[in-house]
Amino acid sequence: MASLEENLKTMLRIFRRECHRILESERTTIRGSDEMLMSLQLTMAEVNKQESGEFGVALSDVLLCWKSLLLDRLQLPDGGSPRPENYELVRREYESFMKRTNTVDLIDVYFMYKQLRLETDPEQLFTPAQLLQFLLGTSDCAEETSSIPPCPSTPSSSQPRPCTAQMRRVARRVFCSYLGLLVNSKNDLSLANVLDSPCRSLGRAAFTDLKHAARNSQTSLFLAVTSFVRAIQLGGKGYAPAESDPLRKHLKGLCEFVHFTDQLEELLGETPEPSVAGAKLVARVRAVLLKGRSSGDSVYTAVDDTAKALKERIAQIHSAHQQSALTMGISPARPKAHAINHATAYIGRDTVKVLMNLLDEEALAPPCRNKAELLTDDQSVLSGAEGASLLSLYKSPAVVTGTSPKPLRSRIQAAQAKGKVKERGLRSQFACTYVETDDQPLNRVLDFPSTSQVPTCKHPAPKRLIDRPPPITDWDGDSENQESSGQKESHGLENGEANTVSIAALGSRQGNAKAQVAKETQPKNKKSKTPLDATAQGSKGMKRKQVDGADLCGEENQPPAKRPPLKASTAALGAKKTLKAPTKKLIAGQGKLTGFFRL
Repeated sequence: MASLEENLKTMLRIFRRECHRILESERTTIRGSDEMLMSLQLTMAEVNKQESGEFGVALSDVLLCWKSLLLDRLQLPDGGSPRPENYELVRREYESFMKRTNTVDLIDVYFMYKQLRLETDPEQLFTPAQLLQFLLGTSDCAEETSSIPPCPSTPSSSQPRPCTAQMRRVARRVFCSYLGLLVNSKNDLSLANVLDSPCRSLGRAAFTDLKHAARNSQTSLFLAVTSFVRAIQLGGKGYAPAESDPLRKHLKGLCEFVHFTDQLEELLGETPEPSVAGAKLVARVRAVLLKGRSSGDSVYTAVDDTAKALKERIAQIHSAHQQSALTMGISPARPKAHAINHATAYIGRDTVKVLMNLLDEEALAPPCRNKAELLTDDQSVLSGAEGASLLSLYKSPAVVTGTSPKPLRSRIQAAQAKGKVKERGLRSQFACTYVETDDQPLNRVLDFPSTSQVPTCKHPAPKRLIDRPPPITDWDGDSENQESSGQKESHGLENGEANTVSIAALGSRQGNAKAQVAKETQPKNKKSKTPLDATAQGSKGMKRKQVDGADLCGEENQPPAKRPPLKASTAALGAKKTLKAPTKKLIAGQGKLTGFFRL
């Protein structure tokens, strides 16, 4: 009587022979017991995220749901045990994950076998209860009976870690994941196992960005990473991804991964012999995994022995295919003579068949007995990282929220931004002519050395006086006279000359200082007749000084001789200016000196 392991191999062989009748793709791969359990863990974590917003699940919940899922799908009685919460949602998500990754599990193969078998094939190889025991790991098939050879002891005394069965299992999984991507590129679980093996600085953040990109484009992870790298390498300015693309932060590691998979595909298509092609593929994966490791390392020993075992097994599968073709009398397919790229299409086909048989045998490997070791830290064996697992890889990095305290620098910057006032740029000497949004003292705007030079102005001049000053001949406005007298009283000026100096200082910002001086001083003389009459009735010496001062001011305030002659209005203005009596005595030559500096 054949053992359960032999019956399982017969079931898979018949399934591969007839699966093209019901499957959409001939490259559909099969998941074993361990991959089924890891897929269930990811599915439950995704359901918990949809329900509660947290991507995570307890190990006890996974094991409880695992048993319920097997009993339900194998149509076996559950003994009255209650099903886990959200079980129906978990099962639908699990089946959707299998379909999306172009994979089937052993339970699917078991029911498909009943539909695909021929009359010459055995009707029932084993019962559903036996398959349940095999998947749970309670059958007679022990883990030590797998095809993984025992790891020999190394005499080196510098061995940091002993070579364990877990190292051999993880090393074999990495090899088969690389080979599985050549057969089925939609298998996201295989890409998750090899994306950062060896280390390419593609951790959880890079995998999360890649997962989001694949979800947005509704493609597999492998197609998302290859399309991104191809667009960077071959795309022009209008086709390359934007600079804000999150995957650009991991461009170096993603390019290394795609370059390595391209090398594997070239070996697959260039080598016609399946056994030689398989040996080259395994050797290339071994080289990258052992790069930088010494021969005394336990990981080196596990990877090296796994590579040797896989090469031998690929050669045995190829020999079995050749023997079956000779005994059954089936001739190989004749390539078309005029087909385009027929060599590329037919060379790698036999190698793919050999690799698929190898992956089917890996699916029949006995499950891992230590479920906690498989689901929590199985990914950290080759990399040496602590707490690395498939669940932690799929879990998105934590995002900073408002509940946890932010760093001190962030809090200071936020406080400064909240109470930040409007910054003012550099001001020119004419900045005071611009309209300000807030009322500021004039000394703050002009930034004079001393506030005693120019008094503060509470009410700046109206805009019409700045933009369009009135003509010089218009001196009869009463409002202008009142404004000029008000400015004189507020500034506390004692004479017209001081008033002229102050107005010139303030009027320089308007670009027409002389017009402002004439405008401000002329109406004042019109109203100051009483002081002039009183002065005219004074002593004779006082009259002489007054006349001399008036003549000096009248003569020296005239424009230069080179200018055209003044009009009648300007002459009348000069005559009015002569009537002004200064309150201060003029030193000899002061008028000439003043006129010189005015020019």
